[in-house]
Amino acid sequence: KSDKYDSRDVERLQQDDKWVENYLIWRHDVVDDTLKMIDESFQWRKEYTVNDLSESVLPKWLFEIGALFLHGYDKEGYKLFWFKVKHHTKDPKQQLDKKKLVAFWLEHYSKRDHGKPLTVVFDMAETGFSHIDLDFVRFIVNCFTDYYPNFLTKIVIFEMPWIMNAAFKIVKGWLGPDAISMLKFTNKNDVQEYISGEYLPPHMGGTDSFKYSYPPLVDDDFQTPLCENGPITSEDEHESKEEIDAGTKEAGELNEAQNLNQKKMNSIEQISKSEETDKTEVKPKNAKKALTTFKGPLLHISPAEELYFGSKETAEKKCLIVLTNVTKNVVAFKVRTTAPEKYRVKPSNSSCEPGTSLDIIVSLHGGFAASLQDRFLIMAAEMDQSSGAGVPELTQFWKEVPRTKVMEHRLRCHVVESSKPSSLTLKDNAFNIPAKTNEDLHIQLTHLLQINKRLEEQMTRCLWFQQLSVVLSLLSVTVAAFCFYLAYAQRS
Repeated sequence: KSDKYDSRDVERLQQDDKWVENYLIWRHDVVDDTLKMIDESFQWRKEYTVNDLSESVLPKWLFEIGALFLHGYDKEGYKLFWFKVKHHTKDPKQQLDKKKLVAFWLEHYSKRDHGKPLTVVFDMAETGFSHIDLDFVRFIVNCFTDYYPNFLTKIVIFEMPWIMNAAFKIVKGWLGPDAISMLKFTNKNDVQEYISGEYLPPHMGGTDSFKYSYPPLVDDDFQTPLCENGPITSEDEHESKEEIDAGTKEAGELNEAQNLNQKKMNSIEQISKSEETDKTEVKPKNAKKALTTFKGPLLHISPAEELYFGSKETAEKKCLIVLTNVTKNVVAFKVRTTAPEKYRVKPSNSSCEPGTSLDIIVSLHGGFAASLQDRFLIMAAEMDQSSGAGVPELTQFWKEVPRTKVMEHRLRCHVVESSKPSSLTLKDNAFNIPAKTNEDLHIQLTHLLQINKRLEEQMTRCLWFQQLSVVLSLLSVTVAAFCFYLAYAQRS
């Protein structure tokens, strides 16, 4: 019914295969359960006006107290969603606004980082009986179990007071078996099994000096690299100009390979489309493309989500980002990173002509290694035809351009541990396509299980026909023998 859901959610469901797949994964590919979850979550999204939640529609004091915020990453590279329980007090009059604040943060993050799962941290230090609010806790649990599919990695509970043991027995009943396995009860001695000290505050045994304040909204600390070649170290001083030129030449050769690879990908897609399709098969539309190219209003960016670097053993230290200007104007761009001391980004601040592609080389230098917590931010904005593209003009342009006209896209880092990484780094492929993500493996496994099921059905039918043939053969032999017997008896 048109009045049952927000039309924007329905439109997104029809266009976003990744969203549909997350619902399926979270409900173990049981279609009826998946449809039920979509129905419930869509009704909830409309009731809470999730698509229209913004800072302006929520009370400012909710942001100022700092009970909920996103900051830092766990050891697996997942964003941390903090619940400072000591800042929460039960008040029925404020309950709806507090619930909308949870929805605001989840929606803000899901749109910003393509729905990469979160690790939830309940910091229960200095909490007591007055902070227990089971209705609010149940709402938070429902957000992850019923409304945001495949969006939770683990729940880290820090120093839960013994007085709350009974309450959390009730919470476990709400979570279900899958989510219960994600609960991690920790204290100061073992919390660093899941979160490194650099993202833990001192009272949790960490070294993070972060102090929450508002405004602005807490975000990644993106910084502009010091220069295109990164900070100079003694090791870098010995790097020859020939090596840098060779890297530039190598990137140029990859542009030619890019066209060839695209043709191969198109050929594979055409072949797959010509195959017979089964109604039960899971074939997400353009699944591979979604993993390799982000199609923004100003720039298409490849890869779409992750830059693949090698570990210290594999020594793969370069990646390529390809920007394609899809507008009719010059597009200025700049690249920021959360770890400017590690990376060289060339170019980090430049412009791209209409309809052209440009390569950005991202490389580690010195003895640094890539980390799952490292992030890159690509900012882009259209320039007037009369504007110049020199360094002074770009500097002035970024000072004056309105924030509303700036396109932003974030990339994560992924570290390949294999001695022969199948991920596509700068030396392997211009697209930097990851080899097999969990989503790819899940799709393939589901496909194989369905093929196996069809084969089993075919074998069952074959066995049934075989048994029927044996019975008919025995009947035929029996009838023939009986006829011979009658004929012999008549002659006698």
